[in-house]
Amino acid sequence: MNLNQWFEQGLTAEQYIAGMNVNQERMNKIIEGFSLSSEEKDQMASLKGKGLKVIALSEDWCGDALLNNPILLKIAEEIEMEVRFVLRDQNLELMDQYLTNGTSRAIPIYIFINEQGEEQAVWGPRAEHLQELVMQERSKLPAQEDPDFADKQKAMYKGLVEMYQADEKLWHAVAKSIIARMTKSE
Repeated sequence: MNLNQWFEQGLTAEQYIAGMNVNQERMNKIIEGFSLSSEEKDQMASLKGKGLKVIALSEDWCGDALLNNPILLKIAEEIEMEVRFVLRDQNLELMDQYLTNGTSRAIPIYIFINEQGEEQAVWGPRAEHLQELVMQERSKLPAQEDPDFADKQKAMYKGLVEMYQADEKLWHAVAKSIIARMTKSE
């Protein structure tokens, strides 16, 4: 399948959100609380009305998707960009074309396409600032062989998800990262 076909078979934002059963409430909290800054709007003004579309490879259970998807939706709304969600676990054929570091099925991955279905940019799974934050938190974990590793890792991810929902600086770090990738391809 080509990218336009993947886009067409994807879920609308409304369908994706309605089908969520893990992070729907958390994601809606970010959607309701986040607004793009004037600077962010100015940075992507040239993209408005260009007919861009985005395929968002995602899953409801993913903490990074919980943070990144609402930001993407606000960007899409601002520049009149259509978004379709494609569930990673049911669409490995597409996912495997966009592996992180050539090996990882990390999500979300955003594939920006033009009206002809040509790839314009790819973003994901995390903004650089968030990757640094996650790596910093992971460095505090004990070795995997440690009996406390699983509990401490679970607590670490829980703490990250709480930060994702509350820290507006993280929201804007994601927005700036996505916008930079989109505008770089102009």
